Amino acid sequence: MSKTRVAGGLLTAVLAGCAMPPATTDTATLNEDAYLWLEDIHGTRAMRWVKERNRATMRTLAERPSVRKLRSRLRAVFDAPDRIAGIEKMGDRYYNFWRDLDHPRGLWRRTTLAEYRKAAPAWETVLDLDALARREGENWVLKSFACRQPDYQRCLLRLSRGGADAVVTREFDLSSKAFVAPEDAGFTLPESKTSVSWAGPDSVFVATDFGPGSLTDSGYPRIVKLWRRGQPLAAAEVVFAGNTTDVSVTAYADLTPGHEVQLVWRARDFHNTDVFVRRPKDGALVPVAKPSDADVRAHRGRLFMELKSDWLTDARAYPAGSLVAADVAPYLRGPVDGFAKTPPLAVLFEPGDGQFLAGYAPTRDHVLLNVLDNVRSRVFVATPPTDRADGVRWSRRPLLADGAAADGFRTIRVQAVAANEDNRYFAHANDYLTPATLLLGAVGEPAETLKQASAHFDAAGLAINQHFATSADGTRVPYFQVAPVDADATAPRRTLLYGYGGFERALLPAYSAGVGIGWLERGGVYVVANIRGGGEFGPPWHRAALRENRSRAFEDFIAVAEDLAARGVTEPSALGILGGSNGGLLVGNMLTMRPDLFGAVVAMVPLFDMRRYHLLLAGASWMAEFGNPDEPDDWRFLKRYSPYHNLRADVRYPPLLATTSTRDDRVHPGHARKMVAKMQSLGFDATYYENTEGGHGGAANNAQTAFVWSLVYEFLWRQLRVSAADTAVGDERG
Repeated sequence: MSKTRVAGGLLTAVLAGCAMPPATTDTATLNEDAYLWLEDIHGTRAMRWVKERNRATMRTLAERPSVRKLRSRLRAVFDAPDRIAGIEKMGDRYYNFWRDLDHPRGLWRRTTLAEYRKAAPAWETVLDLDALARREGENWVLKSFACRQPDYQRCLLRLSRGGADAVVTREFDLSSKAFVAPEDAGFTLPESKTSVSWAGPDSVFVATDFGPGSLTDSGYPRIVKLWRRGQPLAAAEVVFAGNTTDVSVTAYADLTPGHEVQLVWRARDFHNTDVFVRRPKDGALVPVAKPSDADVRAHRGRLFMELKSDWLTDARAYPAGSLVAADVAPYLRGPVDGFAKTPPLAVLFEPGDGQFLAGYAPTRDHVLLNVLDNVRSRVFVATPPTDRADGVRWSRRPLLADGAAADGFRTIRVQAVAANEDNRYFAHANDYLTPATLLLGAVGEPAETLKQASAHFDAAGLAINQHFATSADGTRVPYFQVAPVDADATAPRRTLLYGYGGFERALLPAYSAGVGIGWLERGGVYVVANIRGGGEFGPPWHRAALRENRSRAFEDFIAVAEDLAARGVTEPSALGILGGSNGGLLVGNMLTMRPDLFGAVVAMVPLFDMRRYHLLLAGASWMAEFGNPDEPDDWRFLKRYSPYHNLRADVRYPPLLATTSTRDDRVHPGHARKMVAKMQSLGFDATYYENTEGGHGGAANNAQTAFVWSLVYEFLWRQLRVSAADTAVGDERG
């Protein structure tokens, strides 16, 4: 199978979409929206407004000596040479993408495992992004790459201007360390939200902007083609064409010798897909029997299906959250018009007793299971029977020795080293206070420690605890608290509460030098709420807060905030909240629903306008999560959680800091712009910063990341107010 890897950003992206021009809705809404002009992303009037707000933020916040000091320290940590360089094996080399002070855009580089084991490995540079940007006069950001198996000699690089989701695709030769020019039949595509993957040694599956009518309403490609080397793109064979009302289509091939298979996906909405096995001999598409919301992945002749809803087949019932597998061979032989019966399914995992699947990683002979047990990491290995004819009877056991897999609140994530070659794995372990450890192991053998990251903040006297709050409907909602060991017995402290609550994303303990330096070292308390809408308890936890039930996520967050106050950890004037993207929608609703409960709010690349979100950039792709504002019944519940529409002149709101990016072509910057403009017009305290680069991650390099986070932590620390005794401590440390 091809490997695709994505470079990290300021926030983990879970929403997706494509740049489209501002659209219109009904006349009444247009007349009501006095700030519609701010949706003109690069418009003269809108950019003048952005520059004025940025200048104001620089004067009042960014130029403070304390902010400059914090920014400098964060930048040093983000660029620190002793960070663990994450690696992946391709061929006989191990590759890494690295940013530091001298290489802000990054180096793509490689080494051997023997060299990597050294304290200071020697690296061979494959591509210098900074040199490329200077040479070509472009602000390139490497978004991802897909390298061809099994030789790994050619890669498809996706280069973004300023971090946007739209990319330029170019073929790269790993032997010569150079791009393959179009005149040499190299695969090259202009800027678009392209999906491209290897279909064979000299062919690719490509879904891109093929011209008028080729995109969905969400701005994604609706057509996928098979493009052969040397062939004009216009002559490429159409593999599948979806509808404009779909979210997207794409195709992918597992090129493992002896296990080749081609899959085509049609995303009807954000959660429901049709998946087909493509027969190479005739191009026929055989539908995969599955629930529409099941995720599908191919590996070594099997289709693995992660179930998001219950599945009742002729054989038995499979509960939501299960991982099952079927041989792909029946599909390659099967009828084009579908299956009357589901092929035999092997069960690798079923949820129960608080355990839910967080992810899985096939190796050559096993499948590694990342499991959450009441939001604590557990790692198992699933093994098929020796006789493949009896392939439904898999066994399961812990991967690591007792204690090694779940020490305290440590998060462990395992991934295959070379999924088609052997049974080795990398295990990444960390928690809020413990820097990352990188282990190398093999199924059935002890693991070795490859790397141990350095600590970048003083964690002495701090402790991690898990608590539970009771939501409005009686649901127990877990949350993690990182605080001084005596926090419950002392005066209230400045507390930062973070949440997300959407798209089945689970929030797990993870070491963050930024949180440590910017918040914990100053004496603050850090809290992460595992509210509904996320994936902490599998698909049911996510479905509980969809569409008209979104209020449950907000009620859960409120319950955590109230529990913190009831326990004496903090008080409303000392409680700040932070969320990004969908989490920005969350904290925007906290601002309008419970302004009495919070002392300050930070929303990063947020959604705020739920009346027009589906008309802006990628918004239409999220209607399965939120609802369709053009449907009167949906707008009735959407309006209740549209922060932009719920601002009132007669309510006292806590101060807001909103950050976004001009190059965010996923969540439109107009959301943040309009919310701040409306708040300021009503006389409320709203601070704004818009980075001209960064895409949905909010920053394109470590310097920009340090700048934005220094604004966030300083804003919160200055705005929050605590009792006199704690104020003295906080100001001294701040």
